Amino acid sequence: MRNISDIIEHYIKQMLKSGPSNFVEIQRNELADRFHCVPSQINYVISTRFTLEKGYVVESKRGGGGYIRIRRLDLNTDAKVIETILNLFGSRISQREAIGIIHRLLEEEILTPREARMLEAAMLLEELRPTIPEPDTLRASLLSAMFRAILKG
Repeated sequence: MRNISDIIEHYIKQMLKSGPSNFVEIQRNELADRFHCVPSQINYVISTRFTLEKGYVVESKRGGGGYIRIRRLDLNTDAKVIETILNLFGSRISQREAIGIIHRLLEEEILTPREARMLEAAMLLEELRPTIPEPDTLRASLLSAMFRAILKG
């Protein structure tokens, strides 16, 4: 049996698929009422299952008529998505985030399985931690350089 987070995630993904656009706007309280859960459960699902590395951009507008907009990035039609991803993680990226982005690019067939394995291997810097003072900074630089090289080819 699936848990409530899985059910909410599936529901939002179905909304994205069936909608006329590549985004969906939801109100947290309405969704919480629909699934008989607390609004923080909706926050949890959005913050863990609809992340940039999984191919989503989440925007929120607070206030009385506030909403949460979830947009699925289409890497095949968004010509500047890679550039956007690189700009969003900036000068630091965690291993988990880097691997997530690599998997997303593999799913979209922007990376070959071989390229993805090579990128993943380069992101595993933990063994070098004693000699590298800022592994997240090095990881971001490496990932950025490798993405740019792959996209040029």
